[in-house]
Amino acid sequence: MDLQTPSQSLAIRQWPDDAAAAHTPNREATSLVVSWACSDADVRQAQALRYQVFAEEMGATLSPLAGTAPGLDSDRFDAFCDHLLVWARSRVDDCEVLVGTYRLLPPAAAQRAGGLYIDTEFDIAALEGLRSRAVELGRSCVHPEWRSGSVIMTLWAALAQYMVRHSLDTMIGCASVGLGDGGQSAARLWHGLRHSHMAASPWRATPRHALPLGAYGADDVGPSRVLHDIRTPPLVRGYLRCGARLLGPPALDPAFNTADLPMMLRIGHLAPRYRRHFLGA
Repeated sequence: MDLQTPSQSLAIRQWPDDAAAAHTPNREATSLVVSWACSDADVRQAQALRYQVFAEEMGATLSPLAGTAPGLDSDRFDAFCDHLLVWARSRVDDCEVLVGTYRLLPPAAAQRAGGLYIDTEFDIAALEGLRSRAVELGRSCVHPEWRSGSVIMTLWAALAQYMVRHSLDTMIGCASVGLGDGGQSAARLWHGLRHSHMAASPWRATPRHALPLGAYGADDVGPSRVLHDIRTPPLVRGYLRCGARLLGPPALDPAFNTADLPMMLRIGHLAPRYRRHFLGA
């Protein structure tokens, strides 16, 4: 895995639109390359992938900023964020296609932005003491043909290096669960994890528009079943296995047609196997 910091120039290019539409790189003949967006063009690449996943695949009703070109997902936080990109590089012709992205909002940038994205969905006043060393993770997505796990692990390895480089110790964000089943999966997750995977009592988030949970019972769903249930989003399973904790019940996001679970992962609580993998000794 190659990692380029924001200060380094990028030799990264996507295939032309017609070639990208007709050709997906053979995984056996590719390597994954990590970079940070260094230009508006790089950010647009991320926004295009987000649009493909959120709007075209998931059916989200996006409200992009005025002036945003068609086919892009944008909001007011993009300009303040660091955008992490993962590319699949062909060993045959050295071309690259974007297959995964995250955006990160570090503390100083969050102050300039007037807060975190999660503030729009939750009251997180209880986390005030953590903000100065916390980064918000958001808008994570992986191309549908590249969801075997290697892309997300590559993203997480870069995230770990980012945390160390910027002396941060806390990651905060929302994990989204689709509402195609009317909210049952999100409710099962909450009922299955709220007694075993909650953050310490001082750290809580209260949804501004809570997902209605009254219609769904606990139905005896234990945490082990949740972690192995195929209906549990892979990103949520991965966060929990790394040591992330829930901050409260899910909020309803009608625009994205999701229930958003507030989650937090502190470096000190990173599971040992992932600590060794991402941080070394």
